[in-house]
Formats: sequence, C-alpha cells, structure tokens
Amino acid sequence: MSSIKELKILSPCGILGYGFPKSSFMNGMSLKPDAIVVDAGSTDGGPHKLGAGVAIVSRRACKKDLEIMITEGAKAKIPVIIGSAGGSGGRVHVEWTYDIIQEIIREYRLQHLKIAVIWGDIEKAVVKERLSLGQVMPLGLTVKELTDDRLDATTAIVAQMGHEPIVKAMQQGADLIICGRAYDPSPFAAVAAFYGFPLSYGYHAGKILECAALCAQPGTTKDCMLGTITQNGFTVTPLSEERKCTTTSVAAHTFYEKDHPFILHGPGVVLNLKDCTFTQVDDKSVFVTGSKIEFTNPYYIKLEGAMLVAYRTFVVAGVRDPLMISKLEEVEGLAEKQVRTYYSDIPDDDYKIHFINYGINGVMGELEPLRDVPHEVGIVFEVIAKTQELANTVCGSLRSSLLHYGYEGRKSTAGNLAFPFAPSDIPFGPVYEFSVYHLMQVADGCEMLPIEFRKVE
Repeated sequence: MSSIKELKILSPCGILGYGFPKSSFMNGMSLKPDAIVVDAGSTDGGPHKLGAGVAIVSRRACKKDLEIMITEGAKAKIPVIIGSAGGSGGRVHVEWTYDIIQEIIREYRLQHLKIAVIWGDIEKAVVKERLSLGQVMPLGLTVKELTDDRLDATTAIVAQMGHEPIVKAMQQGADLIICGRAYDPSPFAAVAAFYGFPLSYGYHAGKILECAALCAQPGTTKDCMLGTITQNGFTVTPLSEERKCTTTSVAAHTFYEKDHPFILHGPGVVLNLKDCTFTQVDDKSVFVTGSKIEFTNPYYIKLEGAMLVAYRTFVVAGVRDPLMISKLEEVEGLAEKQVRTYYSDIPDDDYKIHFINYGINGVMGELEPLRDVPHEVGIVFEVIAKTQELANTVCGSLRSSLLHYGYEGRKSTAGNLAFPFAPSDIPFGPVYEFSVYHLMQVADGCEMLPIEFRKVE
C-alpha cells in the first residue's frame, strides 16, 4: 500500500500520434503526475491494421508525441506506459513503436531508462488447443465459427491484456512500458493497482482517460487530461483553459463504447457503474464515486485475429440530376445487373458490389428515417473480389455503366456522375475480416503475456 493520498495520471491524447498542445501537457507536468499513460490502439477502424501489420498513425506523428512524453517522463522520474502499441498491439506494431523509442532514447541520451515490453501475441497452436478443450467462445452472435482453416489463414492473433502484467512490469522497476494489445483502461488501472488505490476507480478512470479530453466540452481526443484517484473516487480535469468537464459530459462518456448502460466487461473483471455519482468540483473538474468491480472466474481474455479475404477497388462520385437521384437505387441495381450479365462467365460469388449513397442513407442504411430527396448525392461504390485484377475490372465496368446508364426521363446522354478525382477508380488492395473475435479461458491475467526487458545501447 502506497503512502500517497492521491494518485495523478496524465493522459496526453486519445491515441498516441493524434497530437496534443505542448502547453496542456506541460500544465499537467506542473501538477507532478505519478505516471504518463497513453492508449495507442483501437479496433474502431476494423481489422485492416491488424491483418496488414500497419500502424494507425504515421511514424512522424507517433515520434512527435512520444518525444515529449519520454523526455519529460524521464526528467520527472515517473513511468511512461503505452497501451496497444502501434495501434493493434501485434509484434510488428510493437517493434515499430520500439524502433521509434530507440531513436528518441539515443537522440536524448536516455539509455538509463529501463524498458519493458509486454507481448500480447497468441500462437495459433495455443488457440487450437484451447478450442478443442471448449475454452474458446465467440464474442457476439455474428462472429463466424472458428475453424482450423480460418485459424491457419489468420495473419496474427493478439490478446487484450488486463492490468496484471503491467503491474508486474512496474514492480520490476520499468521506467517505460510498451504493451502489446491492451484493454484500453488497463494501463491506467495498473497504475492505480500498483500504488494501492481501488481497482474499480482505476478502471473507471481509465475508461474516461484513455480518450483524453473527449469527455470535456468542447470534446476532443487531441488534448490532455489529468485523472486524480483517491480511495473514495476520482477526479478528471482538462489541462487546457479552453475546456471544462461537466457532470453531464463525464457521465455521458461513461456510456461510450458500451453495449450495456452500466456494465463493462474486461479481462477478468466486470465493472458495475450503476451506483456512480458525478459531482462538479469546480468550474472544470468532476469527481466520480460509486464505481464497483467484480472479478470473474474463470478468467477470460479477448482474442483478436484478422485474415485476408478479398481485394477492393472503389469509386467516389457525385450526382446532381434530380431525376436520377429520385430513382438512384433503381438505377444502381440496373447498372449492377448490366455488369453481372456482361461478366456472366465469372461466378457471382467471386465478387461483391456495394453502393453507399451519402445524402440519402449513406450512414444509417435501411434504418434511415428521413427520406427527403436532396439536391445532390455523393456515391461511393466498391467492388470486393478474389483478386485485385478482378476488382479493378468489375469496378471499371460498373463505373462506365453507371456513368452512361440511360434511365427513364434522362434529358442528357451523359453526365450521370461527377468525379472529384482522376483516375476515378481507386485500387485499395487487400481486405481483411476478423477471423478471431473470441474469448479464451486462461489461468490468470499473466499466463499468456510475457514481459521482456530491453536495453538501448
């Protein structure tokens, strides 16, 4: 149990590489935080980053954020913790992040820092074994069956770590901790656990702080927040004079990315926020109390894996003819039919065609309640096929068919579509899907997550 009465955690931004004002960060450092914690990952953008082994942000953006975090953390002699390094937290993403960190350490001569890497990669053989024992289950009703063939086709599998291995790394004196895939609040909760503060407040504070100032008004992921945890609750405070937290904004963010109003599942824990209260402390800070936590038995970790399934080509175009807009879905269907008839020698299952009509129902799809006809519509149409060549071919034919399709009432023989880009057809490349989106039973929070200490020479 630590002797400190309150624990301060500085969260620079919502995702490492998103950027933050240096003035806000230094405001936070002036308050003498006990740790700097940043989340670097997300599955919000789908499985592509994990499957392709690429980062969410650019190398330059990541280094710009890390440079001030690492140098100021070293000056203050406080730990810096990175969750879900590189975006997806796989080995390639962690190594990408570590390469940037090495560069910073050499440039600023910080070789004395003790660096811990917590790996979150899970071997396919382990998943197959646990699957055969009935210890792997899908997370949700729409998840496809996990077969040996889909596992073999998976490019990488990562597990969302809880707080336990991060606490272990802190106990071993790590100054800088690079985590593989981590449950977003876990690095924040780990700091609370290490210093002897309630895990319930560590996880709830982490749930809010991992998005930085998104819970403030005006909300953003590109500004800094300070979380102050005590034995009785926690306070969140924006570090820019331009923002403030209100009870409503903080309570609203508690609902963020949850399928239940007050229950939040994590690795080995369930957070219950039903009895939370939110109190305005001053004109910009909110105090939260009443968070409760339960430990699950058995312990489950969430697995994420991605596999290559197809290739994509897409077109962005605009339509301004009111006649075409009034029957747009009909025209799109007829254009698709024309293309499929022309390529009748190609099996229908070898490619898929999708239309997204922005201005009509591009966001909500069939759930869109407003059907008023706008004066212009943006169309994104894509072809997903077994090969890039086939996607390019079909998309090119679909584009020319829709461009010149002679719908009933058309007053001109051309000009159906306006293209903002040339070339109009954009080959996207590989398309991935989540082949693994499952829970796997483990003995405890550290079983599958080894810690490696590294030294930069």
